[in-house]
Amino acid sequence: MTTDTMLTTGGSHGGDDRDAAFGAGGDEPYAQALATDGHIRLRDPDRPGHDVTFDVGRWNAPADEVDLSLLEVVDGPLIDIGCGPGRMLVAAGRFGIPALGVDVSPAAVSIAQHAGGRAIQGSVFDPVPDEGHWDTALVIDGNIGIGGDPAALLERCRAIVRPGGRIIVETNADPDADRTYDARVVDADGRTSSEFPWAEVGQRALRRDARVAGLRESQRWTVAGRSFCELRRP
Repeated sequence: MTTDTMLTTGGSHGGDDRDAAFGAGGDEPYAQALATDGHIRLRDPDRPGHDVTFDVGRWNAPADEVDLSLLEVVDGPLIDIGCGPGRMLVAAGRFGIPALGVDVSPAAVSIAQHAGGRAIQGSVFDPVPDEGHWDTALVIDGNIGIGGDPAALLERCRAIVRPGGRIIVETNADPDADRTYDARVVDADGRTSSEFPWAEVGQRALRRDARVAGLRESQRWTVAGRSFCELRRP
């Protein structure tokens, strides 16, 4: 499989703003947190006091037991949507699984590549290498929120995996979560990103979005406080 393609990061959707990057722009708090293993908060300007906190240090750390469990049943090439600093790519390599990560953050992609993962910078809403031939797509760590349109993201994933392929989605811990909004990332020092579209999706909403995308749910589970759903392309 080829993995040396550079994707574009915007402008391919006639003004569509789904390509706006998580935590980018402004004071670049996400890039700062990647460099320092810091914490960041996802802020909805319309809901003060309801920030969602992410531990970037966990994303920088090696894959944990829950992460590794997602790879145990993968038996073909894997693509990680919103791969971040690449812990799942490195872990997949140890399992002998061909893997590629896609992320809009140049800082995250650089870290993933230096860690030994194969990653490209760009938007999942643009063509990806070997589209339609991936066995499994990972959409974890809240990345179902990318673009603020979960059904559209799942439609892209459906096109990216092979017929019969799997999409493993990590959903919000609240099964009733179902929100889209314009978010900003803020770090512990108050550095703030530009605004970008985002979504929070629980398992009930994911079932609806999967149907819209032409996917069928094959299983769902919760482990160590994290909730997952496996979707299949017909």
